[in-house]
Amino acid sequence: MLWAIPEIKLSLELEISLQSLYGMKNKFFDIIATTQFGLEEVLATELKELGAENIKISTRAVEFTGDKRLLYAANIWCRTAIRVLVPFASFYVRDEEDLYRKVSRIQWQDYLAVDQSFAINAVVSKSTFQHSLFLSQLTKDAIVDQFRHKTGRRPDVNVTQPDVRLNLHMHENQLTLALDASGDSLHRRGYRQQTNVAPLNEVLAAGLILLSNWDRKSPFIDPMCGSGTLLIEAAMLAYNIAPGLYRQNNFGFTHWPDFDQNIYEQVITEAQAKRLPEADLEIIGSDIDRDYIDAARANITQAQLEDEIRVRVRDMREAKGVGETGVVMLNPPYGERLGVEEKSINDLYKAIGDTLKTNFSGYDAFVFTGNLEAAKHIGLRSSRRIPLYNGPIECRLLKFELYRGSKKQASVSS
Repeated sequence: MLWAIPEIKLSLELEISLQSLYGMKNKFFDIIATTQFGLEEVLATELKELGAENIKISTRAVEFTGDKRLLYAANIWCRTAIRVLVPFASFYVRDEEDLYRKVSRIQWQDYLAVDQSFAINAVVSKSTFQHSLFLSQLTKDAIVDQFRHKTGRRPDVNVTQPDVRLNLHMHENQLTLALDASGDSLHRRGYRQQTNVAPLNEVLAAGLILLSNWDRKSPFIDPMCGSGTLLIEAAMLAYNIAPGLYRQNNFGFTHWPDFDQNIYEQVITEAQAKRLPEADLEIIGSDIDRDYIDAARANITQAQLEDEIRVRVRDMREAKGVGETGVVMLNPPYGERLGVEEKSINDLYKAIGDTLKTNFSGYDAFVFTGNLEAAKHIGLRSSRRIPLYNGPIECRLLKFELYRGSKKQASVSS
């Protein structure tokens, strides 16, 4: 998926030098972190904890200011960021010739070497330019023509694994160019070797756990764990493992002309030192499908979390809480993707509700689903309904407070 970046008012009409933005170690500059719909507030909190300033929340994005150290740290630490972008030019475009001329006036050697490859991700909305592919092609032509004119050579285009990724966003003919500091999408942590039929995106999984306000001390249980993404993200959160450590040498900013190896190594070393030691914490997963459990074990091993997570083959109906309180979280099938009959999916959701009531008394239960009709068969009253998306599917994260005894008794005892 291509992620649009919101409009940012930049001080120069045509161009801001890369060096002037973040060439100095302590220089602050504008940064944008993109995320999934519904996780903006969560991401803003993550960035604030890292030291971001001037935070502004937009749809599917958070704008902020920071220095080079924060730029690197955001890529290493942010669990709910998909990409981290640095805008460097913004200007109004009248027509094709105007676009080519203004892109040509940018000093591209500040951002890209002639022997490097690059790619352009373009998004267009409410513009006289109708096609993002045409925009990216015209921008590419202006870039390579400048290099060819100055050096007699040109950088290559590599749409799959470029050295430098550029993000182009045009809204109502206002064009913004940004460098993609992340390279590959940050949801690709690097630990997932195997998946089930409809795997949960790692960024979304982390967001669901953060939205649950799990205390990271009480048990976390996923009785329909599939390939284990929720379990792994929960363990990473509980033990303060920075997700970027799994892919630490695969970020876009490492290919930039001003990349600072010393600052980067400091950020990595600090992140490694912040991992918490093994604790008496129950993170438990199960699934009725042995193939899924095998996949989960492979992913858990790749994440080096074999000692922190327990998984087993078990019917969801047999899952039970451990201790008096905790969090149980499920991402059951929605039916649409898997071709499940309506009666079967409704029966499954009824079984989920029965299991939660019977086996998880005292827990906070969370069900993430894109089938709101089937969710009615859970038979419990939700205390929260958080709108989110799983890919193109509109979903809800439903919270159920499973009181011991009646709700009235629980409130009196507390």
